[in-house]
Amino acid sequence: MSIHKQIINQPEIGQFIYEIRLVMGLTQEELAIILGVTLPTVNRWENGHNKPSKLAVQQIEVLVEKLGEKGQKILAKYHLAT
Repeated sequence: MSIHKQIINQPEIGQFIYEIRLVMGLTQEELAIILGVTLPTVNRWENGHNKPSKLAVQQIEVLVEKLGEKGQKILAKYHLAT
């Protein structure tokens, strides 16, 4: 799966990341640790102030893949399914 170009241009990136995080049952801090970023970084993504880097998007893709069908449903919701 390669959602990089689509996700970077996605205007609802914050909501997308928020939904992935909730489905995984993670706090912003836990997601930040998994992705190797800071808590404020995840917070800024979810609030639409910043977009994730290419590396972060690649890591998010891996998380989405691990979610299986749930991840695919979220991708479809945001028109990111391939």
